[in-house]
Amino acid sequence: MHLNDIKPAKGSRKSCLRVGRGIGSGLGKTAGRGHKGQHARAGGTHKYGFEGGQLPLQRRLPKVGFHSKMKVENQEVFLYQLAGLNSEQIDPMVLRQAGLIDRKAKKIKVVAKGKIGRALKLSGLLVTAGAKVAIEAAGGSVE
Repeated sequence: MHLNDIKPAKGSRKSCLRVGRGIGSGLGKTAGRGHKGQHARAGGTHKYGFEGGQLPLQRRLPKVGFHSKMKVENQEVFLYQLAGLNSEQIDPMVLRQAGLIDRKAKKIKVVAKGKIGRALKLSGLLVTAGAKVAIEAAGGSVE
């Protein structure tokens, strides 16, 4: 076998259409482009959203609002995550060091998901009613 013997599988390569090569080809004369007009001409394309010179829709509508993809303001922490921490005193700094919250978080809320089996003292955090009951039942407190 030689490199010049290699051929693609039969039927995998289709021969290209030869347009504008006479009546017998079925695509002679206008080469399937019809008569006259923008699409019959060479280079007769227009950009996406072009409306024939009329002011396009994306320019007619007003620009409204902005939402940053990087913005992180509120974050939730679950009870089972707090149970896994070594510290008895829990505040935003402890949660940041443990990697439970983002550094951009402004409000941190403790949510009742999972169980907590030891007393924790929470300060500087928002707490849901269910989480507060669970923390106080375990002997902890919320400031």
